[in-house]
Amino acid sequence: MTALVVFMTQNPGRRVRAVLAEIGHRLSVPTSPRSRTGPRVPPPAGGVSRIAPLSRLLCMKIHHEGGLPVRAPGRAVAHRLLRPTTVSGLRLQSSFAMAPMTRSRAPRGIPTAEMASYYRRRAEHGVGLIVTEGTLVDHPSASHEDSVPRMAAGEAERAWTSIVDGVHSAGGRIAAQLWHLGSLREEGDGVAAWSPSGLRETGDRVGRAMSLRDIEVIIEAFAEAARLARRAGFDAVEIHGAHGYLVDEFLWAATNRRTDAYGGSVRNRARFAAEIVEAVRDATSGDLPIIFRFSQFKEREYTARLASDPTELSEILERLVEAGTSVFHASTRRFWEPEFPGSQLNLAGWAKRLTGLPTITVGSVGLAQDFIGQEPARPDSLAALARRHAAGEFDLVAVGRAMLANPDWVTLVATGRVSEIVDYRRIAARSSS
Repeated sequence: MTALVVFMTQNPGRRVRAVLAEIGHRLSVPTSPRSRTGPRVPPPAGGVSRIAPLSRLLCMKIHHEGGLPVRAPGRAVAHRLLRPTTVSGLRLQSSFAMAPMTRSRAPRGIPTAEMASYYRRRAEHGVGLIVTEGTLVDHPSASHEDSVPRMAAGEAERAWTSIVDGVHSAGGRIAAQLWHLGSLREEGDGVAAWSPSGLRETGDRVGRAMSLRDIEVIIEAFAEAARLARRAGFDAVEIHGAHGYLVDEFLWAATNRRTDAYGGSVRNRARFAAEIVEAVRDATSGDLPIIFRFSQFKEREYTARLASDPTELSEILERLVEAGTSVFHASTRRFWEPEFPGSQLNLAGWAKRLTGLPTITVGSVGLAQDFIGQEPARPDSLAALARRHAAGEFDLVAVGRAMLANPDWVTLVATGRVSEIVDYRRIAARSSS
């Protein structure tokens, strides 16, 4: 589309208002809501505009191919990230995702109106896919915390439905992250922590080792949570298989010392995760994308390695592909760091190369104070991130802590308003916004 140079004021006159109206029409971003219980439906013919307030964009040159406006010069390198895209059948308004971050703002596990506003505001500012904070499956062993949201029938389900509707009305898509803490669960309430072997990676005893019946119960808990998520209107579900929580504990040899069909070989250790994916696929009739989040590092051990080389990683991921995984969300601490010697690919890049499935990268995106304005040669710069995305290394970019402080982070990046980006640490201890 031809570039437009628009000179705006806070009180535009009649001619400027007419120009703004035309730009707003030309910059509309189509949406594709899905029905509550059926497959996704085509986007409405006219689309829905989801761009920053145009009266605030002073003296800006706007380049557009269907997505958010991009300030020139300097922003064109990131243009591809800001365009609408489709991943696993989901039409997204940009290639930016919101990473899951625990906020502990759900009394008795019930999401609140504050949470609805929190998620909707990110969608209003161009986030393509929102992944909810870790949402507990409805089983007593899942967690000791009563301020973390649960996916449960009744009041919680109704609250989630409201959240989903708000995100959809803002042009966004939303995935429910399903979570079980495993051995990281505290036992102060008298409920034991469940884990593969009843052991920490150090060999210290913790909680109880899961029986075969326990495994069946938890798999069904994930399946039921997915059914409820589909009923609430979620566009996808994400299984939290990272950071040393229950699903990851089965994958990791240090915490899985079992000698039955769920332990020992790499493929056996991946069986529990794969059976959860299969159960979720069956529970949602196969029409809901399933994202699987995994990591090398753990909450208790940043230097941990789930896979020592690409061959071992391939064994794990291929089992999950066979089960029906749609997208891999590769959690790292720094997106620019190579995962294995001999290649510059990060973990998401390796997952995509090994499986051919779409991937999401994450890890300190936007935390550098000069992230946007950095020299393109800097590996942690916006330009470097955009180049890797354009090269096909990964499909979506998840932003975490930077988006806590800046609900409008995508808009600020799109328009080059570096000075307005707030350091997340300034609000980390404050309420959701």
